[in-house]
Amino acid sequence: MPVPAKGRVRLKKQQIAIVGAGPAGLAAALYLHRAGHDVKLLERFSTPSPLGSGLILQPTGLTVLDDLGLFDRISLLGNRIDRLYGADALSGRPVLDVRYSALKGGRYGVAVHRAALFDVLYQAVLREGIDIQTNVDAITMHTGHGRAWLMTNTGRSIGTFDLVVDASGSRSKLKQYAFNPSEPKPLTYGAYWVSLKWHGEGFDARSLLQRYRKAGVMIGVLPIGRTDAAGDDMAAFFWSTKPDGADSLRAAGIAGWKDRVFALWPECSVYLDQINGFDDMTLARYGHHTLSMPVGRHLAVIGDAAHSTSPQLGQGANMALLDARALAHALMTSTELDAALSAYAASRRMHVRGFQALSRAFTPFYQSDSTALPFARDWIVPTVARIPPAPQLLASMVSGTLIDPFRPIGLREKIWNQNSFSSPLAK
Repeated sequence: MPVPAKGRVRLKKQQIAIVGAGPAGLAAALYLHRAGHDVKLLERFSTPSPLGSGLILQPTGLTVLDDLGLFDRISLLGNRIDRLYGADALSGRPVLDVRYSALKGGRYGVAVHRAALFDVLYQAVLREGIDIQTNVDAITMHTGHGRAWLMTNTGRSIGTFDLVVDASGSRSKLKQYAFNPSEPKPLTYGAYWVSLKWHGEGFDARSLLQRYRKAGVMIGVLPIGRTDAAGDDMAAFFWSTKPDGADSLRAAGIAGWKDRVFALWPECSVYLDQINGFDDMTLARYGHHTLSMPVGRHLAVIGDAAHSTSPQLGQGANMALLDARALAHALMTSTELDAALSAYAASRRMHVRGFQALSRAFTPFYQSDSTALPFARDWIVPTVARIPPAPQLLASMVSGTLIDPFRPIGLREKIWNQNSFSSPLAK
């Protein structure tokens, strides 16, 4: 990690509280602890644990994990992804076909269960002896005399600190202390998610596969490897739906829903057979927001607390990992805290805003009540997407590198043709 230029006084050791033990908070804890700061990780649950099913670690997030020395560990659990493919459920017409190979350098994604990503980061935090305090729900923050302290939901005071890092997710109560706070705007569509045992018949082990019916129905199967080395190979199965319509979906019964999925994608029967009821699945709700300034007095906001959106471009966890690296780099290369916070915000501004705008623009093509947008998606976009440089642009968007996230945070992208791996599911 870079150090301040010769002759400059390095920022002194900081007392830092990190609120939230998700990927953003865990990665930040590792970076800041290794930089010599006194780090305290605060988690509101009694036992830190992940939420959700599967995700794709893109070249951006994988580069950060490689920088942390954790790439080999996540590779043992995850599943290599080379392609994102979607087709119309009735006609079979290709709608989406993005291949990482359109870019030079051998990039790929790694699909993982959220539990696997969490465990790799969490075990690294434990190995390094970082202080973790559980059952601490920090909901307010106060500053004064050059310090900050936190108050919990029980009225307990925690602190004082030089810096509070808010990594508590999109429902954060601490992001209100950023200079220009905002709350997520709920999106109309969410999704039911569930992790199931992988069955490869009729599915490509190196692809995220999706089926669409206009923009109101999206079904997906993502092979995500395993949660631990001895576990079964798994797939994340998802069904796009309106959260406001979940009650009526449940009222119609699980059998009716299964019949609907089977009619659109018969091969999914091997997954439908593993689902006994709606309670087996998790209903995810999405919202969109981007803090214009993800910092405040003695405060840095990272991950979903700073920016959240729909998962269409699959950048959420990857953005969080980049934020953690960016914050550590800003503290390492600055001589005082306010300057470091400004540098952190500036280093992530273009990448975050660019991809948030892209996600906002693309989401209605796949999750909305529009009839015109899915028509364009199904009949115009596939043709245009085959004409260079469209394949390269689409691959860059999925990879998270259309706007360079690395140089502003002092990081070089991983060299992909070294130490790459072949997914065990593909063998």
